[in-house]
Amino acid sequence: MWNYEKRLQYPVNIKTPNAKIAQYILSQYGGPDGEIGASLRYLSQRFTMPNRMAAAVLNDIGTEELAHLEMVSTIVHQLTRDLSMEEIEKSGFGPYYIDHTVGVWPQAAGGVPFNACEFQSKGDPITDLFENLAAEQKARSTYDNILRVVRDIPEIADPIKFLRAREIVHFQRFGEALRSIQEELDAKNFYAFNPSFDNPCTASCKTACQKS
Repeated sequence: MWNYEKRLQYPVNIKTPNAKIAQYILSQYGGPDGEIGASLRYLSQRFTMPNRMAAAVLNDIGTEELAHLEMVSTIVHQLTRDLSMEEIEKSGFGPYYIDHTVGVWPQAAGGVPFNACEFQSKGDPITDLFENLAAEQKARSTYDNILRVVRDIPEIADPIKFLRAREIVHFQRFGEALRSIQEELDAKNFYAFNPSFDNPCTASCKTACQKS
């Protein structure tokens, strides 16, 4: 169960609309490395983590990604409110406007709609945590790309910098969760197979492994 606080994790206060930049930032709402996919990925994967520490990390970060989703959607909303038709046409925002007016809808910067196939919940804790490490790096890279475009606009750049910094923290937390699981692996698990289902025991050691 979640308790909702009526505030953003970091303030967003954009005064000047900019439909072109809104299209770029929209990718972190519903794009391939965006916050919708991140939150669903982590909140789905948490159930098959083999220890409480790893499950708690996934729960915490998945919850925070929902807060980031709210921040990104707020940025997009503030960048697209009060647009004139001339601004919409000149910025290339027209196709999006036709389908959604200025509603916030999950898609990538290139216009590809959000797809749940962009993330995985494999049920193998090692596989899932390696995916999460990569996902955080890809999200950080996307925020880097956005910052190169908006670096001279502080009211946009500041919240984006905050989001980027949190991706780095998440990467570190997932590394800690992975290490906690690896430390619990059987010494014979050279290939880091799924510890929840696969057993490295040969016939000669099977009884001993089962007792342990």
